Amino acid sequence: MRKLLPLIGNPHGGGRSALTCRYRCGDACFHEVPNTSDNEYAGDIIARTWSRRSMLRSAAVVTVATAAGTAVAVGGSGTQATAAPAADAQGAAEGAGQAARGLRFTSVAPNTADQVTIPEGYAQNIVIKWGDPIVKGAPGFNADKQTAAAQAGQFGYNNDFLSLLPLGSGYERQQLLVANHEYTDEVLMFKGYDPANPTKEQVEIAWAAHGLSVVVVQEDHRSGKLTAVNRHQLNRRLTATSEFRMTGPAAGGALLKTSADPSGTKVLGTLNNCAGGTTPWGTTLHGEENFNQYFANGGSVTEPVQAARLKRYGITGAASERKWERFDKRFDVVQEPNEANRFGWVVELDPYDPDSVPRKRTALGRFKHEAAQPRLTEDGRPVIYMGDDERFDYFYKFVSGKRMMKGNSRAAKEHNLTLLDEGTLYVAKLTGDSPADQIDGSGKYPSDGQFDGTGQWIPLATGNVSHVPGFTAEEVYVFTRQAADKVGATKMDRPEDVEPSPRTGRVYVALTNNSKRGTTGQPGADEANPRNANKHGQILELAESFDDPAGDAFAWRLFLVAGDPNDAATYFAGFPKDKVSPISCPDNVAFDPHGNLWISTDGNQLGSHDGLFGVATTGERRGELKQFLTVPRGAETCGPLIQDKRVLVSVQHPGEIDGASVEKPESVWPDGPGKIVRPAVVSVWRKDGKNIGV
Repeated sequence: MRKLLPLIGNPHGGGRSALTCRYRCGDACFHEVPNTSDNEYAGDIIARTWSRRSMLRSAAVVTVATAAGTAVAVGGSGTQATAAPAADAQGAAEGAGQAARGLRFTSVAPNTADQVTIPEGYAQNIVIKWGDPIVKGAPGFNADKQTAAAQAGQFGYNNDFLSLLPLGSGYERQQLLVANHEYTDEVLMFKGYDPANPTKEQVEIAWAAHGLSVVVVQEDHRSGKLTAVNRHQLNRRLTATSEFRMTGPAAGGALLKTSADPSGTKVLGTLNNCAGGTTPWGTTLHGEENFNQYFANGGSVTEPVQAARLKRYGITGAASERKWERFDKRFDVVQEPNEANRFGWVVELDPYDPDSVPRKRTALGRFKHEAAQPRLTEDGRPVIYMGDDERFDYFYKFVSGKRMMKGNSRAAKEHNLTLLDEGTLYVAKLTGDSPADQIDGSGKYPSDGQFDGTGQWIPLATGNVSHVPGFTAEEVYVFTRQAADKVGATKMDRPEDVEPSPRTGRVYVALTNNSKRGTTGQPGADEANPRNANKHGQILELAESFDDPAGDAFAWRLFLVAGDPNDAATYFAGFPKDKVSPISCPDNVAFDPHGNLWISTDGNQLGSHDGLFGVATTGERRGELKQFLTVPRGAETCGPLIQDKRVLVSVQHPGEIDGASVEKPESVWPDGPGKIVRPAVVSVWRKDGKNIGV
């Protein structure tokens, strides 16, 4: 087992800097938890489940029974931690022989190098960076002479989710790259930036640096190298001031109307786009996450109903961090009470049509969308899995009422662009009931190894019909969190990215961490969350009943409990822990062509820089986890995309260390000393031209 590095300290604790907390999510972890409902917490359900089974499944760990009957263990640090589950039948492995196909590379050791560190025998290049011109007429990047007009035609800031789409026959060496731009870090963008007094030009540049980018990339015929094709006719920028359309059952409703848009259907901009998804019909989905931080004066609202709604979405206090409300009244909830309701949605983009207007899909609900990943039912209806990235918030899915039309005809395209406007929105409720206790010979629940519990998908709304007592359908869609509170959804530890396996249909939910776990009034440590403050996170695996993604029930189990493998409380699906890489804070997830799950991390708590990991999900090597790369100082790994010949990642917020500024950089990546730090997209491939990890 590799030696772990000492923690890279910051006064707020852990691996994420205070600077990141301020600009990325508006210091969400230091505010009151928005969810004050009495709904049950997933950790408590898991604790009870493992209490019943710990003697059978944790025999390898010395346990002590508490008064409540919960099995606990002494971790390697000497602090109290709960026992991780032992290997189940499918996960048990000897760890001998070759790694799983797709993971046959030399693991990268934990490190703090100010670079993208990759395995031996691999090469890399920077595909595109913040400020690179992509639209016709856009100038080259000049940090000292940046303007809003220039930025509106250049690649945006803090790239996150990535999608690569084919361009079709005759263009086999070109693909269409779509990227989210989650947020701006003004102190690293502008010399002499004064957070208390931003200029209008700085604010307008930040507006233009948010949003989405579409850019054609060219593939080198001898390697996995990708190069951006500047000023291609399909290239496009969408910003915080671009036109977007509200669609679906809440569009045009009273809760979405503003003085600038009395129709309630036309919105300017998209904000804080984090992860997303790629649809089978050729569009991309983009989740608006920490939108609340851009809106000011929530604390000045005194009308009880509106104040409660704003508080549930974290819109509190006075001035916003970026002070955008000084330059556009729509960011002041006192002046424009409904503008904030127009953010927090899933956006659908047609990247093949540079003239199309992206749509915000109200049928998918409003919350802090980390991602939106589709899967088709057997009869061709899309199902979208979604997480609400907040401590103690919920996990959702949407089941369309329409079937996807195949083909590239105009009729098929127009039909498929309506798929996410009609259907049923659900929220998850987990129980500790064992699937084994309920097997009736029908095959409803999976039989491949021990599952920890079952769950129900609780319907919230279908079209214009609400399933939540006391809520209209419009209120369900616009105030989805409160509707889910009402029906007793299960509180989770920051459900971030969600990905169904294209091979098995199993759904993997990244639960990044929960800084409030074990604090006053909050649940304490248990088997699934073995440390108070739950600083390392875990990944949950779900199996839909009858393998039907449109069904109303599922089984669940822990797939991975992150942290130092030497800690007794960690768990890697039963794979020997002396043969895995340490991992902390799983965030984005993606599948490779072999069915392995790849995990990017955010806020590593083990002393190393954040990175990208691959883990086998099936077979005798299930749970074998290997680190593929690490990112530079202060950066986060985002948007992993694994193809046969290459791995793409977004290197987000490099140099985002407390005290850093343009004048005092904490990283020299990617352009070296004397140059401004720039987020970028990186491609990695094998030097011998063979497929990744084989």
